[in-house]
Amino acid sequence: MEAPALPRAMAAAAAEIDQALEVLLPQAEGPESRLFEAMRYAAIGGGKRLRGFLVLEGARQFGVSRQAALRAAGAVEMLHAYSLVHDDLPAMDDDDLRRGKPTVHRAFDEATAILAGDALQTQAFSVLAEEDTHPDPAVRIELVRCLARAAGARGMCGGQMLDMLAEAAGEALDEPAIGRLQTLKTGKLIEFAAEAGALLGKAAGPQRHALCLYGRDLGAAFQIADDLLDATVSTAEAGKRTGKDAGAGKATLVGLLGLERARLQAERLVAQAKTHLDGFNERADLLRMLADFVIERRN
Repeated sequence: MEAPALPRAMAAAAAEIDQALEVLLPQAEGPESRLFEAMRYAAIGGGKRLRGFLVLEGARQFGVSRQAALRAAGAVEMLHAYSLVHDDLPAMDDDDLRRGKPTVHRAFDEATAILAGDALQTQAFSVLAEEDTHPDPAVRIELVRCLARAAGARGMCGGQMLDMLAEAAGEALDEPAIGRLQTLKTGKLIEFAAEAGALLGKAAGPQRHALCLYGRDLGAAFQIADDLLDATVSTAEAGKRTGKDAGAGKATLVGLLGLERARLQAERLVAQAKTHLDGFNERADLLRMLADFVIERRN
């Protein structure tokens, strides 16, 4: 497959996901319209849509309808957008720039940002629970259960808590502790995104497990790559403030291992992620390319 295939596929998928979000997050009139405006500002436009792309490509392995896959991808992107809105708040990372534009609490206000994040999170679960996502209620329940687990106290929220505690304590974490923090904060949602297509397609256990393992290693590599970008690229190139991890004393593998050793670790994880796709045919080539992309990207 030619080299430009992945960028083309990701751009097309991002456009499709934005179209789906336009429907799933309609404009509203009346007193609550400001909330809908903030939700749409946070979720529609910008970003690589990597998590949504994972949902779509996983679903493609099992012949899932595009409409169902796009609804699940939209739900994942809404959940991700909520996490970014809250992470950017002054009480968390206190960022002013996200995806090249002012963060939600800067474009609106802090209270609206909190409510927009809350509403995006609940809307994600509402979408997954609706019959249009899948006719089988057992599949819908499993989607909701797995996303809740990935996003909650044993997932993304727990990882954020560990990150805040480590920063407040000012203590250096060892490699296993950093790995666990990053698995919870970033990896669990990426793992769910990789698994979601298998859930929609009622895939056999080994195939679902293989995509979970692929997502786990991809998520770990993605976070290391993100930390490398924070340490090496400009704010303008990244579309968000960089250099903040070192300034805040955050626990990262880049800070612990140094740039070169961290980069080697990310490359090992990418190679390992691709081995989990050995049981899939050439239809999974974009997923193989995506593994390389996460450590080659510049934003």
